[in-house]
Amino acid sequence: MTDRTAPAPGTAPAPGNPLAAPALALVPEGALTPEGVPAVDGTSAPEDTPAPEGTSAPAPAPARACAPALVRPSRPPAPALVAVGHGSRDPRARETLALLLDRVRELRPSLDVRLAHVELNAPLLADTLTALGAEGGREAVLVPLLFGRGYHVKHDLPAAAGAAPAVRTRIAAPLGPHPLLVEALADRLAEAGWTPADSASRSAAVVLAAAGSRDPESLAGIRRTAALLGERLGGVPVVPAYASAATPTVPDAVRLLAARGRHRVAVASCFTAPGLFATRTAAAAPWTAAAPLGAHPALARLVLHRYDRALAAPAPAVLAALPWELASA
Repeated sequence: MTDRTAPAPGTAPAPGNPLAAPALALVPEGALTPEGVPAVDGTSAPEDTPAPEGTSAPAPAPARACAPALVRPSRPPAPALVAVGHGSRDPRARETLALLLDRVRELRPSLDVRLAHVELNAPLLADTLTALGAEGGREAVLVPLLFGRGYHVKHDLPAAAGAAPAVRTRIAAPLGPHPLLVEALADRLAEAGWTPADSASRSAAVVLAAAGSRDPESLAGIRRTAALLGERLGGVPVVPAYASAATPTVPDAVRLLAARGRHRVAVASCFTAPGLFATRTAAAAPWTAAAPLGAHPALARLVLHRYDRALAAPAPAVLAALPWELASA
């Protein structure tokens, strides 16, 4: 007698078995009949429908594997840009630097931009780096809002970076010398009254007033900036002078130019913000003095340029084991 018992669940039906159920083709997800069975050729196939006599159902099609969801790894944040000013007792100084950094943020809205000071103003650089370290795994580029490689750039900033090992730190080059700095200086002179006629006059000249330093490299940078400014102004004499630590002073430079027949002398202010030095050097101008550079658009672009260059520079091998790196200009 023929065994007409239905096959056990999960086993293939024997050929010619009238109780064998037809296999169901795999169709796109969601194409189900009211009975909950996938549709085949537009019709429903209930579970108890037998295959035609003398035929066998094809083997079930293998289940289609679902592709795993693509998960993109989160990108770590870009290193913070920490702009480091000197600090001043003049309340206008901090306000001016805040405006400069607002302009930097406008140029690159996604960048974490923070202000710090070497001394006199909060937040101090050490406090800013401590706050970054508390966030865990952060990196930072210190951009000195200074104009030469003096003591602060070579000693104070590396010391602060070394005292904050939780933050991987690079130290960018100072703001000068650079054509963008010269652009800002020339614009501030024009705002103070300098004209193309002055550039063509044999009686006009400029004194480039800076803070001063005992570091020869820092003084060389200011002299280079003065030379670039003279070229920008059409060849007019530009003499660097200093508020402290170096000679000549601004009054000395004015007398030197007067001895050469240059009596129409303007003072260009190589300072980021108002303060004691900027006020003192401006007062020595015999004709006109430019305002500090402040939030000039070219200075904001220069801050970002120094940040980008510091990130692009390869880490010096001698500094590879240290938590900070000093970038070149």
